[in-house]
Amino acid sequence: MGGGSEGMRWGGWALWLALAVSGIVACAPVERRARAAELAQRPIRVVATTTLVADLVRRIGGDRVEVAALMGPGVDPHLYKARESDVWKLMRADLIVYHGLHLEARMADVLAGMSRWAPVVAVGEAIPPEDLRYPPGFEGTPDPHIWFDVRLWMRAAEAAAQALRDLDPAHADLYAARLHAYQRELEDLDAWIRSEVARIPPGQRVLITSHDAFGYFGRAYGFEVRALQGISTAAEAGLADVQALADFIARRRIRAIFVETSVPFRYLEAVQEAVRARGWAVRVLGPLYSDALGDPNSPQGTYAGMMRYNVETITRGLLEPLPSEERR
Repeated sequence: MGGGSEGMRWGGWALWLALAVSGIVACAPVERRARAAELAQRPIRVVATTTLVADLVRRIGGDRVEVAALMGPGVDPHLYKARESDVWKLMRADLIVYHGLHLEARMADVLAGMSRWAPVVAVGEAIPPEDLRYPPGFEGTPDPHIWFDVRLWMRAAEAAAQALRDLDPAHADLYAARLHAYQRELEDLDAWIRSEVARIPPGQRVLITSHDAFGYFGRAYGFEVRALQGISTAAEAGLADVQALADFIARRRIRAIFVETSVPFRYLEAVQEAVRARGWAVRVLGPLYSDALGDPNSPQGTYAGMMRYNVETITRGLLEPLPSEERR
């Protein structure tokens, strides 16, 4: 969790939270009866951890929800640590929605503690275990980046809708209708991705990124995926990792590798230099959006917009010939 002083401060927050929650929970039965009627008359206050989860809840909840995301655009959820202001936001929430599958690893204690104060739902954990990826070297920990398979994200949408229906049954039909509409939109998105990817010859469908966030994308849409770092950006890449990836790129004559918005550019710069030393020039393109959406006022500020931008960027980068190839 960090240094000694940070651990003591975090421990103090945890103790404060436990005491506060235990005092409030004593009157929970009375408040719960009143809350059902109250929620039917006002928007539901939802706190989401990531921008992706916040977007999902907004699409299902519409005007019935007021959603606040703890993490903003470009924030790496693997490394995010809860702040004192986050705890206050969580305590005011009617519903807390997070991703789960260890994506918000450093927030696990806070989220577990809040389950006594408000409903806490992990949309990622609605995915059946047999549909998850378990990369080697991570001791059975699932890859949390399920949103890169659109059909898995549709399952996450079902979990968000169920959480809202459970909390606000008076508007269950509204949530069901919005879920149905959003899933039709996601089906169209999935079909569009497959048509775009089909433009890339199978032998060129090699996607190399900063960290291993695109495994579900590769499995769903037919890409071989390589990355410099593992599924969590908390794991630093070493010299051996750089050299091994550079060998692969030069040997396969890969045209482009892709940096991500939530991972420092310098990691792939080292790979690019190592590839150049092997007599091959590879472009570093992007950035791709991996663990967070873009600015709320941009097309990449929604899940569908982010996916379309990523697919267009990948397709263009892998199809466009290098200058050296054009001269042949």
